[in-house]
Amino acid sequence: MKILALGAAGFIGSHLTHRLLKEGHIVTAVDLQSEKVAEDLDHAHLTFLRQDIRSPAWDLDGMVRDADLVIDLIAYANPGLYLRIPLEVFRLNFLENLKIAEACVRHGKRLIQFSTCEVYGRTAASLKNAAVADPEDPIHATFSEDTSEYILGPVAKHRWIYSCAKQLLERVLHAYGLEQGFNYTIIRPFNFIGPKIDFLPQKDDDIPRVFSFFMDALLNGTPMKLVNGGVNRRCYTYIDDAIECTYRIVENHGGVCDRQIVNIGSPYNEVSIRQMAETMREIYAARFRDPAVPLPEIISVPGEEFYGEGYDDSDRRIPDITKARTLLGWEPVWGIHDTLETTMRYYVSERRNAATTCNG
Repeated sequence: MKILALGAAGFIGSHLTHRLLKEGHIVTAVDLQSEKVAEDLDHAHLTFLRQDIRSPAWDLDGMVRDADLVIDLIAYANPGLYLRIPLEVFRLNFLENLKIAEACVRHGKRLIQFSTCEVYGRTAASLKNAAVADPEDPIHATFSEDTSEYILGPVAKHRWIYSCAKQLLERVLHAYGLEQGFNYTIIRPFNFIGPKIDFLPQKDDDIPRVFSFFMDALLNGTPMKLVNGGVNRRCYTYIDDAIECTYRIVENHGGVCDRQIVNIGSPYNEVSIRQMAETMREIYAARFRDPAVPLPEIISVPGEEFYGEGYDDSDRRIPDITKARTLLGWEPVWGIHDTLETTMRYYVSERRNAATTCNG
């Protein structure tokens, strides 16, 4: 297939691009930077286009017309940005992505649209005066693509603008499917992690994702900061599991993913953010520690101090992956410990390689 992959050199995109090329597809990859796809830039079936999709001059329409399949991974997907530049988050995640979707509609091209598990919001058990018998029962935090209700925070908690933008895009794609037979598949990722998730070391003005912040702290001996005590829980998914499921969606044998929304996540890998920090520190101490660098302390900080005014968060989210199992025969295989250790090993190796290069 001739595949147009937008946002192809990001964390998920770089791994997916590599898999698509390995499987023999012809890929036109569009992104602002190419570092994460450096190993594939010389591949005969890859055309890399360094392009900002917000530029009115680039030929989106022509590129969609010439593709067999469009995969859209473009997004601002960092909680720090939701608070710092909420309008730009809305513009990119909804308005610019809508242009891509409408080009696919015009030319009758299938679209795989990456969304987010953040559309689900908070759990009912987290609400004030929630009348649930057992707030810890996972049933209250297990989200299904076609039946779960959405609970978001108030407007002043503007970190939810990301969730709202993604949710609105999903609803528009659904409407195009209803009214015009548009063929799409929406993917809701549940906290993918793995090599290349972020660049380390972090820059001074970065507000990183959780794994990257903790990894940076371990490498440099700075505090591992838990936002509001780190009580919120997540299910982490290793990137290899995620790409395997995504590739089955690309193949779409029998059209099983036509006009479907699919959760991709590992319900078995639920940990609190505090547990994640403690586990990463234990792994680092056992496997990777430089005796010259002290292990960082784990401290708690208020959410608005760490991120800024308007911060809020999902308390817990577990993916119901029944649809991925039944439609695609997919099951995640990576456990949380191996997921963390393998990803950590990548960054430790990167640090050591960088130090060797400097000393050489």
